[in-house]
Amino acid sequence: MKTTTFSKYEKAKLRVASIRGFYNHLTIYVIINILLYVLRNKFTIILLNEDALGNPDFLQWIDWNVFGTTIIWGIVLVVHGVKVLSNFSRFQQEWEERTIQKYMNQNSD
Repeated sequence: MKTTTFSKYEKAKLRVASIRGFYNHLTIYVIINILLYVLRNKFTIILLNEDALGNPDFLQWIDWNVFGTTIIWGIVLVVHGVKVLSNFSRFQQEWEERTIQKYMNQNSD
């Protein structure tokens, strides 16, 4: 079994890339949600003026989609942030390495 080892520089570079990815994700989340809330109000005004589309159920559907997007995407963003910014991933890697060594030692018997 071939194992890949990374130098400290490579590990640091991967860590910085994952942090940058999280901040990009956060930036896109904020921009998209601001646009959704601004456009939601504009769509509501436009749709209320039209007799055919002034259906309250349709307007409620728009609200649910806007709020649902914010909530669900927000949960995903929190999970992404915890994974990237916490030390959990380091402990997980150490656990994986210990477990691999344990099974390798068992198989050598």
